[in-house]
Amino acid sequence: MAENQQANAAASKKKSNSIFLCLAIIIFGVLVLAIAGFLFMTPPAEIIEGQADATSVRVSGKLPGRVVEFYVSEGDNVRKGDTLVHIHSSLAEAKLAQAEGMQTVAESTNEKVDAGTRKQIINSAYELWMQAQAAATITQKTFDRMDALCKEGVVSEQKRDEAKAAYDAAAAAERAARSQYEMAKDGAQREDKKAAAAMVNVAKGGVAEVEALLEDSYLVAPCDGQIETIYPHVGELVSLGAPIMSVLRLDDKWVTFNVREEYLENLTMGKEIDIMIPALGRKEAKARIFYIADLGSYATWRATKSTGDWDSRTFQIKARTIDSIPDLRPGMSIIYLDPNDK
Repeated sequence: MAENQQANAAASKKKSNSIFLCLAIIIFGVLVLAIAGFLFMTPPAEIIEGQADATSVRVSGKLPGRVVEFYVSEGDNVRKGDTLVHIHSSLAEAKLAQAEGMQTVAESTNEKVDAGTRKQIINSAYELWMQAQAAATITQKTFDRMDALCKEGVVSEQKRDEAKAAYDAAAAAERAARSQYEMAKDGAQREDKKAAAAMVNVAKGGVAEVEALLEDSYLVAPCDGQIETIYPHVGELVSLGAPIMSVLRLDDKWVTFNVREEYLENLTMGKEIDIMIPALGRKEAKARIFYIADLGSYATWRATKSTGDWDSRTFQIKARTIDSIPDLRPGMSIIYLDPNDK
């Protein structure tokens, strides 16, 4: 009985020693692998990813109104000058009719001023002048007789003075009638003619202003490109200067990267860089940097340690592909191929 217990105890001890030995071997192996990985493994290269972009031109007009019809759809290719949309404004058309009416009135007034005074008015003024001239002649003769009789003592000086006063009044009336006749014959004054002509110009300017607004009732493409986005729907009202649609200029494309400043050593202005386009079968191409700018404090990479490190600012870099890539679309991912990683 005692021998069996001793045998069992020896077997259990031997089994425990084997387990401890296995655990020691496993721990030693893990430590060896960890040390080897720390010594020989290199961190993976950091991928700098950007995206393709293109110039987007917004189409808007000066005419507030209602969208009547679109002549294009999103995705259509257009040429500069193609008609894109029709906007109707009943208010602008009413203003045009009003402005044209004011122009007609101003032109009629100007023609009347240029034509001068009517012949009937001129003839009437001439007749009044002749009447005043005849009255002045009679009163002059009467005064001459009275003056001669006064000198002979036949009439009193009072009668002579009365005749003189009548003659002076008739002479003044004759001069006034002559002035009225000459004024009627000469027509409007030079200042009146200038004022009438100026009113015509003002009226024409009002018509031109409304016509300029109505020109935007049909908006055309400002450049060659592709319709990117159409904002309103048919029947909706649009306000002054509101964007109607945007045209994407596919001939003006570039790629954009946001990188930390420690990478700027290899990304200088005018330098050619290698890029890769995953969406085009990992196509590789070359691009030339044409723009570098600081993105500001909001795009700063903060230090991971409170001491011994510094903040790294972020810069935006833009580059245009050297060769044309027609299939490159705005929004596609672009990978910068760092020559140090090759």
